[in-house]
Amino acid sequence: MPNLKSAKKRMRQNEVRREQNLQVRTRVKSARRAMIEALSAGDAEQGEVALRSYHSVLDKAAKKGVIAKNTAIRRKTNASNQLRKLA
Repeated sequence: MPNLKSAKKRMRQNEVRREQNLQVRTRVKSARRAMIEALSAGDAEQGEVALRSYHSVLDKAAKKGVIAKNTAIRRKTNASNQLRKLA
């Protein structure tokens, strides 16, 4: 346990940020799962909608610093390529 007042505050801040980051990561995983399900069903139109949603979630996560910018770009590219193979 921290002894200094500033260290206690930092610990509280880190806990709040950890929970917020977990929510964002969960949102990213859910969007990815929805996109994969749409692609595996073979529905290109539904896949396009899911892909747009996934791109949006990735951009927001990168903006908040939960994932790195290049990670978001790489995942968006891979997802787009999967949709392109389907169509």
